[in-house]
Amino acid sequence: MSEDVGMSVGRKAAYSVNEFCSMYSIGRTLFYDEVDAGRLRIKKAGTKTLVLASDADKWAQSLPDGGAA
Repeated sequence: MSEDVGMSVGRKAAYSVNEFCSMYSIGRTLFYDEVDAGRLRIKKAGTKTLVLASDADKWAQSLPDGGAA
């Protein structure tokens, strides 16, 4: 049986808007603000909006570090 290159076992290849927002604890407004600003890429599968796992990772890595408490 062949194995997908670059895919972790149990990891999804793409997330719905609701899954992405839940995973990163953000709301839909911030999600679409990030899309509109070009900081988060989306894909469409018919009417379904998806975020590829690789794009989700890039978005999370691009977030600024938190300030000192």
